[in-house]
Amino acid sequence: MSEPNPESETPQEQAPAEKSLEELLAEAQARIEQQREQMMRALADADNARKRARAEAAALQKYAVERLAESLLPVADSLEAALGAGNASVEALRSGVELTLRQLRGALEKASVSEIAPAPGERFDPHRHQAVAVLEAGAEPNTIVSVMQKGYVLHDRVIRPALVTVAKALESGAGNPISESDLNTNSGT
Repeated sequence: MSEPNPESETPQEQAPAEKSLEELLAEAQARIEQQREQMMRALADADNARKRARAEAAALQKYAVERLAESLLPVADSLEAALGAGNASVEALRSGVELTLRQLRGALEKASVSEIAPAPGERFDPHRHQAVAVLEAGAEPNTIVSVMQKGYVLHDRVIRPALVTVAKALESGAGNPISESDLNTNSGT
């Protein structure tokens, strides 16, 4: 009829409870150490992946034009052959230059480079054309009158705009209060 008194328990009876706390602490510390090691491995893996990606990007950038260079080598060979043909006829040289131009266009096409060659009368596009001159012409204003140099596009990016002459509206004498003819006349006489 006496109730058990927790204070009256012997130290031997309390030892299993304390030991389990020590075991729990050791297990928690072991798990913490294991998780720390996993985290360190994950950080090292991420760092290695970052270094590998940088090295691959550098190699890709370094050798990005390899295919284009390979395509241009036959063009260089043809030009050297043309220079080496000392006593070739004009017709033969012209034929060789035309062949070389076809090779060059083929190489550019393989590299996704295409021409911007606007036709006269086409609308001026400031994103693809560069106006180097503006002429009063009978053509509609803001249309191309002539092409001075073709432009080129790499995929969808303009790498060189076409150099063009653009038409502007004809000025009428009535619209300009001071015309050149007024300047040339002597109003005092």
